[in-house]
Amino acid sequence: MGHSATCSTILTRSEEAAETEKMKWILLLLLLCDAVPLQGQTTNVSPRPQVVNIGSVFSFKSLIGKVIKVAMQAAVDDVNANPTVLNNTQLNIIMHDTKFNGFMSIMEPLRFMENETVAIIGPQRPTSARVVSHVATELKIPILSFTATDPTMSPRQFPFFIRTSQNDLFQMAAIADIVHHYGWREVIAIYGDDDYGQNGVAALGDNSFAPEPTRENITNLLIKVALSESRIIVVHAYFIWGLEVFNVAQYLGMMSSGYVWIATNWLSTIIETNSPLPFETINNIQGVIALRLHTPDSVMKKSFVQRWHNLTNVGLSTYGLYAYDTVWLLAHAIDDYLRRGGNVSFSKSPIASELRGGNLHLDALKVFDGGDIFLESILEVDRVGLTGRMKFTKDRNLVNPAFDVINVIGTGHRTIGYWSDHLGLSVTPPEVMENTSSSSSGQKLHSVVWPGQTTQNPRGWVFSNNGRHLRIGVPNRYRFEEVVSVQSNGIITGFCVDVFVAALSLLPYAVPFELVAFGNGHDNPSNSELVRLITAGVFDAGVGDITIITERTKMADFTQPYVESGLVVVAPVRKLGSSAMAFLRPFTPQMWLIAASSFLIVGAVIWCLEHKHNDEFEALLADKFSFSTLFFSHRETTVSNLGRIVLLIWLFVVLIINSSYTASLTSILTVHQLSSPIKGIETLETNNDPIGYPQGSFVRDYLVNELRIHESRLVPLRSPEEYEKALRDGPGKGGVAAVVDERAYIELFLSNRCEFGIVGQEFTKNGWGFAFPRNSPLAVDVSTAILQLSENGDLQRIRDKWLLRKACSLQGAEIEVDRLELKSFWGLFVVCGLACVVALAVYIVLMIRKYGRHCPVEAEVSIRRRSSPSASIHSFLSFVKEKEDDVKARSSRERQLEDI
Repeated sequence: MGHSATCSTILTRSEEAAETEKMKWILLLLLLCDAVPLQGQTTNVSPRPQVVNIGSVFSFKSLIGKVIKVAMQAAVDDVNANPTVLNNTQLNIIMHDTKFNGFMSIMEPLRFMENETVAIIGPQRPTSARVVSHVATELKIPILSFTATDPTMSPRQFPFFIRTSQNDLFQMAAIADIVHHYGWREVIAIYGDDDYGQNGVAALGDNSFAPEPTRENITNLLIKVALSESRIIVVHAYFIWGLEVFNVAQYLGMMSSGYVWIATNWLSTIIETNSPLPFETINNIQGVIALRLHTPDSVMKKSFVQRWHNLTNVGLSTYGLYAYDTVWLLAHAIDDYLRRGGNVSFSKSPIASELRGGNLHLDALKVFDGGDIFLESILEVDRVGLTGRMKFTKDRNLVNPAFDVINVIGTGHRTIGYWSDHLGLSVTPPEVMENTSSSSSGQKLHSVVWPGQTTQNPRGWVFSNNGRHLRIGVPNRYRFEEVVSVQSNGIITGFCVDVFVAALSLLPYAVPFELVAFGNGHDNPSNSELVRLITAGVFDAGVGDITIITERTKMADFTQPYVESGLVVVAPVRKLGSSAMAFLRPFTPQMWLIAASSFLIVGAVIWCLEHKHNDEFEALLADKFSFSTLFFSHRETTVSNLGRIVLLIWLFVVLIINSSYTASLTSILTVHQLSSPIKGIETLETNNDPIGYPQGSFVRDYLVNELRIHESRLVPLRSPEEYEKALRDGPGKGGVAAVVDERAYIELFLSNRCEFGIVGQEFTKNGWGFAFPRNSPLAVDVSTAILQLSENGDLQRIRDKWLLRKACSLQGAEIEVDRLELKSFWGLFVVCGLACVVALAVYIVLMIRKYGRHCPVEAEVSIRRRSSPSASIHSFLSFVKEKEDDVKARSSRERQLEDI
């Protein structure tokens, strides 16, 4: 249904347009007062006529006309001199001078249509070409033009109109790529208010002149341009008044540093045709960037350029090359048409009977019988000429559209790069890149000498000088007047405002602004809503404690943060005093138990390993060995290797534990300690206590969406006084357990409230910035200014002025230090325990071997008598308790008795 309706609409509009154009055609034909009808009926002609006529209409004395007249005549001479092209058929071109007259531009082509002319080159302007093309469609006579570059002249509307140069659509695409290359965001286009200007730069701007503006018109428009922000100016002009724009711009001081002027190919045509330009003219266009239709270098082109100087003293422009190639294009099309068997014959128009009568003799206009076939022959031509490859696409555009980018410097110009439809900007000619299959080096354009003789790329904009002041939205808060506040007399002051004013003072241009309060002063407004209003155009910027978060960066651009301020938790704290048992505070009870147990176990192990060899460890377990042996075994002399290993590991453990204990106890006894049941945001996530947050802040959304805290637990608070009351009351009296806010605010809140403190760590990293609309160049410049304020110390001085407050007596106190737990030392205890176990295992194995070697009789008797296990164990333990020297002495006596 949708497609059918659309097609119906298109057909209806086409019929209306056709009827309108038909009426226009009839009215124009009525103006022909000197038309003379040809007598007789249409006669058959031979397939190969001796002469084929083509017509051309243009202003002979125009800038383009002086060139193309010579170029087309040279092309006709070359075609006729080459018998292989038309096979001895002569090509005849008839040129009519329109004398800068729009009416003549329409009448002269109609005169050709009375005679046997197979094609017409021209008119120059799109307006005339549109009218003539309607008539040509009826009479089936192709119209070829390389100057009517209006991109809206489509093949569907004008099937017999053929553009033999690049249309302005590609020229505007090249300018858009240049603007994008330099990072400019806004341009101003100056053009004539007609089809050529409007359709050529429809996407670039709306500053237009009358088709033939006066100097006063140009002056008034350029004054308007000078008052705007953008300094990127695109001029799409006619030759007759284009240079006057630069003359007036020079007079107004608009050819100075900071301006960027980009001209379409009209300026390069003037430079090439009238070179060298007068000093005043060349001085007015210094630093201008211009486009020029790209024509590849070739032997054919170089030969023609050398030949050109013998033909005329007028400079050769690219239009001359396209005029030459257009004639050759027609010659090849005519040859193809004749080879197909086509006849150069004409007949009366089907509507001639309707036009008969009167003195105008409109029935003299004839239809080219083979016009449709000849049109196909033209569109199928594929040859290489002076301008490169001449071949049409399905849209009837020439293939490989490309432009040179030139920069006017001194008395001439230089090429700074190239643009092509499929490769974009490059410093390498497009045909070279295609033929060598090489990739671009990455450089898009060579350096440019801009107006004002500077090589530094212009910023592209300045602050508007039209008297309008920026509306700066400032949140009118109920809390923390040091940050930003609105006085009763309407004056807005505070830390944020001073930073903004200081930053603007560093900009290289003046920025008039007015501060506008946002909010009623009783409830804290939402900064997210302020940013949204900037996007909506209500405010031009936002200044205040606007935290830079992801949601807001999607709506506006922010400057460099001028305050780092993450979220923290503030809760009631109490001071921990000294006590008689303060020495137990460094370790948890579990840590004390494990440490004491380790002392006992390690002492026992060392005694077991040493008492058999070392006289200092001769006390028995039954004798309740001394504490000196257990806890200060490192002071005793160890003899066995196993004892030394265990003692070494134990001494390392004791050293670590002793150092940690000393450090923690020192901190407890010398630094004020604050205690709070809230340890940080983790505590608030696990319990169900109410939490306070600043009204209108992003904190609420963060707690709900990121930390998954139920919104029923959240209590909005407006001011520091409400913070204090809610914290004092606590959850039991309708207050809150803690308040979550940005560190900058909390530091101000705690400056004179010692019973509260920050608990835990800062759990987000944010900052405050100034908000501007998307793609605002002010955001970048103000960011640079903020960095300068930070580097020269002014930012810190402004902060000290507003935010530095005398701290309360406990401001330097620390929240209670966590006690040392077993989890911090369990690795040491495991290593020590393993050492003890391994040492005891090795010791027992050694004792068993010695028991079997030194007491063989007892061992053998125990086996024979099959004594009880307890007796065997008792015998073994007695051996273990026995001193090493006694064992050796007893073993010696037993061996002597055995010998006796």
